[in-house]
Amino acid sequence: MRYILSSRERRVLRKFALSNTLVALDFDGTLAPIVRDRHRAAIRQSTRNLLAMLAKLYPCVVISGRSRKDVRRRLREIGIRGIVGNHGIEPWKATPGMERSVRRWLPLLKDKLRQFHGVAIENKRFSVAIHCRHEPRKKEARATVAAAARELGAVRLVGGKEVVNLLPAGAPDKGLALKREMLKMGCTKAIYVGDDETDEDVFVLARHGRFLTIRVGATRSSFAGFYVRSQREIDRLLEALIELRSDHNLRPFPSRSAARRQRHR
Repeated sequence: MRYILSSRERRVLRKFALSNTLVALDFDGTLAPIVRDRHRAAIRQSTRNLLAMLAKLYPCVVISGRSRKDVRRRLREIGIRGIVGNHGIEPWKATPGMERSVRRWLPLLKDKLRQFHGVAIENKRFSVAIHCRHEPRKKEARATVAAAARELGAVRLVGGKEVVNLLPAGAPDKGLALKREMLKMGCTKAIYVGDDETDEDVFVLARHGRFLTIRVGATRSSFAGFYVRSQREIDRLLEALIELRSDHNLRPFPSRSAARRQRHR
Protein backbone atom coordinates (compact mmCIF):
# COMPACT_ATOMS: atom_id res chain seq x y z
CA MET A 1 0.00 0.00 0.00
CA ARG A 2 1.20 3.52 -0.80
CA TYR A 3 0.44 6.72 1.07
CA ILE A 4 -1.97 8.61 -1.18
CA LEU A 5 -1.25 12.03 0.36
CA SER A 6 2.48 11.94 -0.34
CA SER A 7 3.80 14.35 -2.96
CA ARG A 8 4.94 11.38 -5.04
CA GLU A 9 1.35 10.08 -5.37
CA ARG A 10 -0.13 13.46 -6.30
CA ARG A 11 -0.02 12.39 -9.94
CA VAL A 12 -2.30 9.44 -9.14
CA LEU A 13 -4.91 11.70 -7.56
CA ARG A 14 -4.59 14.13 -10.48
CA LYS A 15 -5.23 11.37 -13.02
CA PHE A 16 -8.54 10.51 -11.36
CA ALA A 17 -9.48 14.11 -10.56
CA LEU A 18 -9.24 15.06 -14.24
CA SER A 19 -11.26 12.04 -15.42
CA ASN A 20 -14.95 11.21 -15.44
CA THR A 21 -14.70 9.93 -11.86
CA LEU A 22 -17.22 8.92 -9.23
CA VAL A 23 -16.13 9.50 -5.61
CA ALA A 24 -17.56 6.92 -3.20
CA LEU A 25 -16.99 6.75 0.54
CA ASP A 26 -17.91 4.53 3.45
CA PHE A 27 -19.51 6.23 6.46
CA ASP A 28 -18.35 4.79 9.82
CA GLY A 29 -14.60 4.99 10.24
CA THR A 30 -14.23 6.93 7.01
CA LEU A 31 -16.45 10.02 6.86
CA ALA A 32 -17.30 9.72 10.56
CA PRO A 33 -15.01 8.70 13.42
CA ILE A 34 -15.70 5.38 15.13
CA VAL A 35 -17.52 6.04 18.44
CA ARG A 36 -18.50 3.84 21.37
CA ASP A 37 -22.20 4.49 20.82
CA ARG A 38 -23.06 3.80 17.16
CA HIS A 39 -26.21 5.92 17.46
CA ARG A 40 -24.07 9.03 18.02
CA ALA A 41 -21.86 8.64 14.97
CA ALA A 42 -21.56 11.90 13.04
CA ILE A 43 -19.17 13.56 10.63
CA ARG A 44 -17.24 16.58 11.87
CA GLN A 45 -18.40 20.00 10.68
CA SER A 46 -15.15 20.48 8.74
CA THR A 47 -15.75 17.19 6.89
CA ARG A 48 -19.37 18.13 6.23
CA ASN A 49 -18.30 21.43 4.67
CA LEU A 50 -15.64 19.78 2.51
CA LEU A 51 -18.00 17.02 1.41
CA ALA A 52 -20.55 19.61 0.29
CA MET A 53 -17.83 21.32 -1.78
CA LEU A 54 -16.67 17.99 -3.20
CA ALA A 55 -20.22 17.09 -4.24
CA LYS A 56 -20.35 20.20 -6.43
CA LEU A 57 -17.24 19.09 -8.32
CA TYR A 58 -17.68 15.29 -8.53
CA PRO A 59 -20.64 12.94 -8.49
CA CYS A 60 -20.43 11.56 -4.93
CA VAL A 61 -22.06 8.58 -3.26
CA VAL A 62 -21.85 6.95 0.15
CA ILE A 63 -21.85 3.14 0.38
CA SER A 64 -22.43 2.04 3.96
CA GLY A 65 -23.27 -0.98 6.07
CA ARG A 66 -25.88 1.12 7.84
CA SER A 67 -29.42 1.21 6.54
CA ARG A 68 -30.00 3.70 3.75
CA LYS A 69 -32.49 5.64 5.85
CA ASP A 70 -29.98 5.95 8.68
CA VAL A 71 -27.21 7.30 6.44
CA ARG A 72 -29.53 9.69 4.62
CA ARG A 73 -30.54 11.22 7.96
CA ARG A 74 -26.88 11.84 8.86
CA LEU A 75 -26.00 13.44 5.52
CA ARG A 76 -28.86 15.86 4.99
CA GLU A 77 -28.33 18.90 2.77
CA ILE A 78 -24.85 17.98 1.55
CA GLY A 79 -25.66 17.22 -2.09
CA ILE A 80 -24.64 13.57 -2.21
CA ARG A 81 -25.91 12.00 -5.46
CA GLY A 82 -26.62 8.57 -4.06
CA ILE A 83 -26.71 6.57 -0.83
CA VAL A 84 -26.35 2.81 -0.82
CA GLY A 85 -27.19 1.01 2.41
CA ASN A 86 -26.90 -2.44 3.96
CA HIS A 87 -23.55 -3.25 2.33
CA GLY A 88 -24.95 -2.84 -1.18
CA ILE A 89 -28.44 -4.30 -0.75
CA GLU A 90 -30.39 -1.03 -0.67
CA PRO A 91 -31.98 0.23 -2.79
CA TRP A 92 -31.89 -2.32 -5.67
CA LYS A 93 -32.07 -5.67 -3.88
CA ALA A 94 -34.10 -4.71 -0.82
CA THR A 95 -36.76 -7.36 -1.39
CA PRO A 96 -39.54 -8.65 0.89
CA GLY A 97 -37.87 -12.08 0.72
CA MET A 98 -34.66 -10.71 2.22
CA GLU A 99 -36.62 -8.94 4.93
CA ARG A 100 -38.43 -12.17 5.80
CA SER A 101 -35.11 -14.00 6.03
CA VAL A 102 -33.76 -11.47 8.50
CA ARG A 103 -36.91 -11.69 10.65
CA ARG A 104 -36.51 -15.48 10.71
CA TRP A 105 -32.90 -15.20 11.91
CA LEU A 106 -33.57 -12.93 14.87
CA PRO A 107 -35.12 -15.40 17.38
CA LEU A 108 -32.26 -17.88 16.94
CA LEU A 109 -29.60 -15.19 17.19
CA LYS A 110 -31.15 -13.76 20.34
CA ASP A 111 -31.31 -17.21 21.90
CA LYS A 112 -27.71 -18.14 21.02
CA LEU A 113 -26.28 -14.80 22.15
CA ARG A 114 -28.27 -14.15 25.33
CA GLN A 115 -25.28 -15.22 27.46
CA PHE A 116 -23.28 -12.26 26.13
CA HIS A 117 -24.63 -9.21 27.93
CA GLY A 118 -22.36 -6.81 26.05
CA VAL A 119 -23.56 -7.91 22.61
CA ALA A 120 -26.18 -5.88 20.74
CA ILE A 121 -28.22 -7.29 17.86
CA GLU A 122 -29.21 -4.66 15.31
CA ASN A 123 -32.01 -5.46 12.87
CA LYS A 124 -31.38 -3.43 9.71
CA ARG A 125 -34.38 -4.99 7.88
CA PHE A 126 -32.28 -6.55 5.12
CA SER A 127 -29.28 -7.59 7.20
CA VAL A 128 -28.29 -8.03 10.84
CA ALA A 129 -25.31 -6.52 12.64
CA ILE A 130 -23.98 -8.14 15.82
CA HIS A 131 -22.10 -5.46 17.77
CA CYS A 132 -19.41 -6.71 20.15
CA ARG A 133 -17.76 -3.45 21.22
CA HIS A 134 -18.99 -3.68 24.82
CA GLU A 135 -18.60 -7.46 25.19
CA PRO A 136 -15.52 -8.60 27.17
CA ARG A 137 -15.63 -12.10 25.63
CA LYS A 138 -15.38 -10.88 22.03
CA LYS A 139 -13.65 -13.94 20.58
CA GLU A 140 -16.19 -16.30 22.11
CA ALA A 141 -19.08 -14.12 20.98
CA ARG A 142 -17.81 -14.04 17.38
CA ALA A 143 -17.41 -17.83 17.40
CA THR A 144 -21.00 -18.17 18.63
CA VAL A 145 -22.24 -15.90 15.84
CA ALA A 146 -20.39 -18.02 13.26
CA ALA A 147 -21.91 -21.23 14.69
CA ALA A 148 -25.40 -19.70 14.71
CA ALA A 149 -24.97 -18.58 11.09
CA ARG A 150 -24.31 -22.17 10.07
CA GLU A 151 -27.69 -23.13 11.54
CA LEU A 152 -29.45 -20.33 9.68
CA GLY A 153 -28.58 -21.72 6.27
CA ALA A 154 -27.94 -19.38 3.35
CA VAL A 155 -26.11 -16.57 5.15
CA ARG A 156 -23.03 -14.55 4.25
CA LEU A 157 -20.86 -13.30 7.12
CA VAL A 158 -18.95 -10.03 6.76
CA GLY A 159 -16.67 -8.94 9.57
CA GLY A 160 -15.90 -5.40 10.66
CA LYS A 161 -14.52 -3.37 13.52
CA GLU A 162 -16.24 -4.70 16.66
CA VAL A 163 -19.09 -6.07 14.54
CA VAL A 164 -20.16 -9.15 12.57
CA ASN A 165 -22.69 -8.66 9.78
CA LEU A 166 -25.09 -11.33 8.54
CA LEU A 167 -26.45 -10.89 5.01
CA PRO A 168 -28.68 -13.12 2.90
CA ALA A 169 -26.62 -15.32 0.58
CA GLY A 170 -26.62 -13.88 -2.91
CA ALA A 171 -27.01 -10.30 -1.69
CA PRO A 172 -24.88 -7.79 -3.62
CA ASP A 173 -21.68 -6.54 -2.01
CA LYS A 174 -20.15 -3.07 -1.95
CA GLY A 175 -18.08 -3.80 -5.04
CA LEU A 176 -21.16 -4.57 -7.10
CA ALA A 177 -22.87 -1.51 -5.63
CA LEU A 178 -19.99 0.73 -6.72
CA LYS A 179 -20.06 -0.65 -10.27
CA ARG A 180 -23.80 -0.09 -10.43
CA GLU A 181 -23.44 3.53 -9.27
CA MET A 182 -20.73 4.11 -11.89
CA LEU A 183 -22.98 2.74 -14.61
CA LYS A 184 -25.97 4.76 -13.42
CA MET A 185 -23.97 8.01 -13.44
CA GLY A 186 -22.00 7.29 -16.59
CA CYS A 187 -18.62 7.40 -14.83
CA THR A 188 -15.59 5.62 -16.28
CA LYS A 189 -13.44 5.71 -13.12
CA ALA A 190 -14.04 5.63 -9.37
CA ILE A 191 -12.31 6.56 -6.16
CA TYR A 192 -13.41 4.57 -3.14
CA VAL A 193 -12.44 5.18 0.49
CA GLY A 194 -13.20 2.71 3.28
CA ASP A 195 -11.72 1.44 6.50
CA ASP A 196 -12.27 -2.25 7.25
CA GLU A 197 -13.14 -5.76 6.12
CA THR A 198 -16.58 -4.71 4.89
CA ASP A 199 -14.83 -2.64 2.18
CA GLU A 200 -12.59 -5.39 0.82
CA ASP A 201 -15.14 -6.27 -1.88
CA VAL A 202 -14.35 -2.84 -3.32
CA PHE A 203 -10.64 -2.81 -2.52
CA VAL A 204 -10.11 -5.95 -4.57
CA LEU A 205 -11.07 -3.91 -7.64
CA ALA A 206 -7.78 -2.02 -7.31
CA ARG A 207 -6.19 -4.53 -9.69
CA HIS A 208 -8.24 -2.90 -12.47
CA GLY A 209 -7.01 0.50 -13.63
CA ARG A 210 -10.39 2.20 -13.36
CA PHE A 211 -10.48 2.09 -9.55
CA LEU A 212 -8.46 4.06 -7.01
CA THR A 213 -9.00 2.33 -3.67
CA ILE A 214 -7.92 4.01 -0.45
CA ARG A 215 -8.00 2.46 3.01
CA VAL A 216 -8.16 4.39 6.28
CA GLY A 217 -5.18 2.87 8.08
CA ALA A 218 -2.48 0.79 6.42
CA THR A 219 -2.46 -3.01 6.68
CA ARG A 220 -0.73 -5.68 4.62
CA SER A 221 -3.83 -7.85 4.61
CA SER A 222 -5.91 -5.38 2.57
CA PHE A 223 -6.37 -5.35 -1.20
CA ALA A 224 -6.54 -1.53 -1.21
CA GLY A 225 -3.87 0.12 -3.33
CA PHE A 226 -3.41 3.21 -1.16
CA TYR A 227 -4.03 4.44 2.36
CA VAL A 228 -4.41 7.48 4.58
CA ARG A 229 -2.98 7.15 8.06
CA SER A 230 -6.13 7.79 10.08
CA GLN A 231 -9.74 8.95 9.88
CA ARG A 232 -8.50 12.45 10.74
CA GLU A 233 -6.79 12.62 7.33
CA ILE A 234 -10.07 12.33 5.44
CA ASP A 235 -10.31 16.12 5.41
CA ARG A 236 -6.87 16.38 3.80
CA LEU A 237 -7.90 13.89 1.11
CA LEU A 238 -11.12 15.77 0.35
CA GLU A 239 -9.17 19.04 0.22
CA ALA A 240 -6.72 17.55 -2.29
CA LEU A 241 -9.50 16.30 -4.55
CA ILE A 242 -11.26 19.67 -4.41
CA GLU A 243 -8.06 21.55 -5.19
CA LEU A 244 -7.10 19.36 -8.14
CA ARG A 245 -10.44 19.75 -9.88
CA SER A 246 -10.87 23.42 -8.94
CA ASP A 247 -7.47 24.24 -10.45
CA HIS A 248 -8.78 23.09 -13.82
CA ASN A 249 -12.23 24.67 -13.44
CA LEU A 250 -13.87 21.29 -13.88
CA ARG A 251 -17.39 20.39 -12.86
CA PRO A 252 -18.99 16.94 -12.71
CA PHE A 253 -19.08 15.22 -16.10
CA PRO A 254 -22.69 14.86 -17.30
CA SER A 255 -24.35 11.50 -16.81
CA ARG A 256 -25.03 9.41 -19.90
CA SER A 257 -28.72 10.29 -19.80
CA ALA A 258 -27.91 13.99 -19.47
CA ALA A 259 -25.44 13.77 -22.33
CA ARG A 260 -28.05 12.12 -24.54
CA ARG A 261 -30.57 14.85 -23.72
CA GLN A 262 -28.01 17.51 -24.58
CA ARG A 263 -27.27 15.90 -27.98
CA HIS A 264 -30.95 15.80 -28.88
CA ARG A 265 -31.67 19.45 -28.18
